[in-house]
Amino acid sequence: METKYIFVTGGVVSSLGKGIISSSLACLLKARGYRVTIQKFDPYINIDPGTLNPYEHGECYVTVDGHEADLDLGHYERFTNTPTTRANNVTTGRIYQSVINKERRGDYLGKTVQIIPHITDEIKHNVKLLGNTGNFDFVITEIGGTVGDIESTPFLEAVRQLRWELGRNALCIHLTYVPYIHAAKELKTKPTQHSVKQLQHVGIQPDILVLRTEHDIPAGMRRKIAQFCNVAPDAVIQSIDVPSIYEVPLTMHAQHLDEIVLRLTGEPVKGEPQMDRWLTFLNKMKSAEKTVTIGLVGKYVELQDAYKSINESLFQAATYNDRKLSLRYIHSEKLTDDNVDELLSPLDGVIVAPGFGQRGIEGKFVALKWCREHDVPTFGICLGMQCMVIEFARNVLGLPEANSTEMNPATPDNVIDLMEEQKSISNLGGTMRLGAYDCELRPGSRAAQAYGTTHVSERHRHRFEFNNDYRARFEEAGMQCVGENPKSHLVEVVEIPALRWFVGTQYHPEYSSTVENPGPLFLDFVKAAVAYGEERQSK
Repeated sequence: METKYIFVTGGVVSSLGKGIISSSLACLLKARGYRVTIQKFDPYINIDPGTLNPYEHGECYVTVDGHEADLDLGHYERFTNTPTTRANNVTTGRIYQSVINKERRGDYLGKTVQIIPHITDEIKHNVKLLGNTGNFDFVITEIGGTVGDIESTPFLEAVRQLRWELGRNALCIHLTYVPYIHAAKELKTKPTQHSVKQLQHVGIQPDILVLRTEHDIPAGMRRKIAQFCNVAPDAVIQSIDVPSIYEVPLTMHAQHLDEIVLRLTGEPVKGEPQMDRWLTFLNKMKSAEKTVTIGLVGKYVELQDAYKSINESLFQAATYNDRKLSLRYIHSEKLTDDNVDELLSPLDGVIVAPGFGQRGIEGKFVALKWCREHDVPTFGICLGMQCMVIEFARNVLGLPEANSTEMNPATPDNVIDLMEEQKSISNLGGTMRLGAYDCELRPGSRAAQAYGTTHVSERHRHRFEFNNDYRARFEEAGMQCVGENPKSHLVEVVEIPALRWFVGTQYHPEYSSTVENPGPLFLDFVKAAVAYGEERQSK
């Protein structure tokens, strides 16, 4: 079949959930046997979100090929169980950078370089690239931002042109908001009408409307919206709040979103999507009665999107362990020797989060010392693993000034140090150790048992590494370096076998955890936390 292109735009306000709707549609189409991928166009001028503060943009997600990407790509992977790459996330910055590079090379033969056609052609090239090279039946393209934003205008113009060029092989889904005015006790459709008018103003007629709402929208009101917006009545779908984002594919299928898309693109509608594993997960989620309580120690805990992939990985692991997840955020800047017992003693397990920089680092050391001495299941990720190493060096190896050269370049015991190839780099964007790397695990280690294999590949995002000059001293004292990269021999995994579950990974296992294939380390960590919780309750 010819590749079909689906464009997902948003109106009224941002953060309505275009990524979840795109992911849910992809999930349904994939469950029908189609090859599907999703890409995100972000209208900001940064080349990628790699240098953005999490307060600006939430979590920075990393693809297998080492691209720093928008957090929506995490949703894409969790819902489709398919890895994404650099081609799945494109920013205005990358578009302009590519066009300017071509202009400098003389590719435009002396022509005046303009937004139309040069910028829009570059956008269209990136849209069709996945269809031309990835062998996909459907390419879903999410346009970031809100219709009416100046920044997204070139992307919408490119969509207009592609709709015209591709004919029946392209359609537009527009996501809008239907607010409920509590004082009047009424749902209001006017914002949706205005949003669609703005989309029509730039030459795009939506084929399907998805109405985000907290209250059920009556059928008569949906017909009114269809009439005002030139959309078929059965193609006006509501997306009402549900307890979990993983229920959204079912609510979309119940309103025939996947069937409407197939019909509009000329594909046969046969049978039902095969979602047995997805339904098994949802049944486990709904039937879980007992709770596992995990504490996440980090410096961005007031921002729910900063640790998005970790949160979702823990939720998936708790569900597969037949537990509800109670996730407690503990601000590492506010964690001290005086309050650590009060904050951590109610927990079944503790995750020490990744991050960069000095802020909040001492609180992580406090948490790790307490967890190690009280034998609480503990999982350190990236900087969390490095903090495990530093805390152990200070309090077990007797090196009180041990540190990372990221925090103290003059430390006498640089147990965490800058990678050799990083020392000459001055640019920050896209220059870390990024993407998937192999890791060989020691047979019999906790990590190897969790994975069920000694060879794994996980994604990285860091500059600093465990200093192998100290490796023998750590191992003699009880912290084992059980995972390493087979080529560079850089340490990837540390653990203390004498404890219940005390594991640190230099890589980010949360990036590869999906609904259908939850992260093995998260599953094992939560399993240990459940056992620890039951042990405490039985005393």
